[in-house]
Amino acid sequence: MDFLYFCAENIIAMEKKLIGRNAEYKALTNYFTSKGSEFIAVYGRRRVGKTFLIRKAANDQFAFFLTGAHEVPKNEQLINFAIAIQKHFKTERLEIPKNWILAFYELSKHLEALPKGNKIIFIDELPWLSTAKSGFVAALENFWNSWASLRDDIKLVVCGSATSWMIDNLIHSRGGLHNSITHQIVLEPFTLNECEAYFRAYGFSYSRRQIAECYMVMGGIPYYMSLMDKSKSVAQNVDMLFFASNASLKDEFSELYHALFKKANTHIQVVTALATKGKGLTRQEIVKAANVTDNGALSTVLEELEKCGFIRTYEPFGNLQKATDKRQKSDTLFQLIDFYTLFYFDFIVQNKYHDEQFWTTSFNSPIHNAWSGIAFERLCLAHLPQIKKTLGISGVQTLACSWRSSSTKKNSQIDLLIDRKDETINICEMKYSKGKYEIDQAYEDTLNDRLTTFVQETGTKKTLLLTFVTTEGVKQNAHSEGVQCEVVLDELFE
Repeated sequence: MDFLYFCAENIIAMEKKLIGRNAEYKALTNYFTSKGSEFIAVYGRRRVGKTFLIRKAANDQFAFFLTGAHEVPKNEQLINFAIAIQKHFKTERLEIPKNWILAFYELSKHLEALPKGNKIIFIDELPWLSTAKSGFVAALENFWNSWASLRDDIKLVVCGSATSWMIDNLIHSRGGLHNSITHQIVLEPFTLNECEAYFRAYGFSYSRRQIAECYMVMGGIPYYMSLMDKSKSVAQNVDMLFFASNASLKDEFSELYHALFKKANTHIQVVTALATKGKGLTRQEIVKAANVTDNGALSTVLEELEKCGFIRTYEPFGNLQKATDKRQKSDTLFQLIDFYTLFYFDFIVQNKYHDEQFWTTSFNSPIHNAWSGIAFERLCLAHLPQIKKTLGISGVQTLACSWRSSSTKKNSQIDLLIDRKDETINICEMKYSKGKYEIDQAYEDTLNDRLTTFVQETGTKKTLLLTFVTTEGVKQNAHSEGVQCEVVLDELFE
């Protein structure tokens, strides 16, 4: 990246407002001003705003700041380190260390020469620095355990988008960094409430329905939202970001997965298979659909995708009560939940003629309607705390799960059950519509048959509450009398 452009980008970034993140911001500022040395790990999905949060909390006042480079060998990473040393400590010569042990030793010498006071060291994209056989992690361990942790003025904050790497090598490290992390912060995508705050802060006049549709495309990722133009509609912005000839996010899919996973091909095969089945697939179904081998490598891929927030695993109703049941593992469902990835497969891949207004012209088409239904379900699942609050059960211990009929004839499925400690189950139907959702005779019959089959197959004695989560509520008619609880879109913004 051109240096002048980099500086200009930094200035613009620091002028932006910090939206939400209040708890994380307060925690970081407390760690930065504490009386002891701290080792803080911040991780979360790529583009979620980790670097921005850290820079805001530190007010861009770093004793040392280093960013790892993607797919760059050890020698070039060390050159990058030497340049950062020269920049921060104003050294006359560019001394390139031979290895990471010497690099961190050089850093410690320069830090010791600084005046008294807390010294914030920020290493961004830490996983990218740990190239094969580089010795980086061992050198970091040595730096922290033999020097930084013995002082009371070092605030080492590390950050990375490769969530699985951060968890395995830092949070749950079994090596020299075991129990070395003093604090960890997981940065999640924005909620609907935070998205609304962002749009209001930057002069967008979108309605809540439009904000929800934006969320269904981008999933509350701040970076994606930062590229939007307030003078354009949501549809125009989507076309501009994903479908225009010079679209900023045209190549985001490949960059996203290859930046997070060193060998991303299998990860891509798995999410490609999951994209074909909105309700999710079992492990064996993934093996067949993705044409991958059922082995330990697949277990690692699934675990990494889950840790990075692209998929979720969830148990069919009753599985957790059957801890010794051999079916438990085979029945576990893997579901693609990353909004952007779902949008990519449903629309970007389908734009075979490179229509620059593909999103606008797809409105109200069958493919758009099918996508919006599934995407709204994902939006609801991402806002379970808000659903529980509306239902008045925030303080009740619950388990969110699903259920699929074992009968090949019935083909019944319930996508969300909230199994409650108070002997009650909310049977949730999540429906996206432009007005009040209308239940007709056929759907009422389907609901009654589904509930009957559920009781028969599970043998549950708990109270069942038919719950609808919709955009504007359920239209009252002769077929809606069985609906006992409702949650509407406005309540998901709480």
